Amino acid sequence: MERTIKFLLIFLFTLFLGSISVKADDEMPLSTLITPQNVDFNICTRNYILPAEKLFYMAIASANANNFEVEEIQSKTGYILFSAVGKQYLASVVKIDGNHSLLKITPTNNNYFFPPGVVLNFFRYIDLYGATPLVTLPKV
Repeated sequence: MERTIKFLLIFLFTLFLGSISVKADDEMPLSTLITPQNVDFNICTRNYILPAEKLFYMAIASANANNFEVEEIQSKTGYILFSAVGKQYLASVVKIDGNHSLLKITPTNNNYFFPPGVVLNFFRYIDLYGATPLVTLPKV
């Protein structure tokens, strides 16, 4: 009798676990992110509800966090020249109005055959940390 009850409970438990659906992320698989492919220009641009100055600093932080090699920074015009996976990219920040700006990341040779993970990881960092306010550190 005990065996039957244990078997029935184990059977119901496994049936219950099997019926639970797991939702997968809608992200690209890793192999797609690192494989060079033709990338659409629309993937390379993104609008943000951030002032242009804050977006520029977030772009520098994103390049640093992704271990991209920053070669040149021009704060007046708002661009960052960096290299990743053996190619050079240009990240340009464009001010739309006081609270909106645009970030465009394009390869410098205009050949859009590159791994899309470079651009998507760049944007992902800003999406995660862009909502945090800029704070002036106190002087010591």
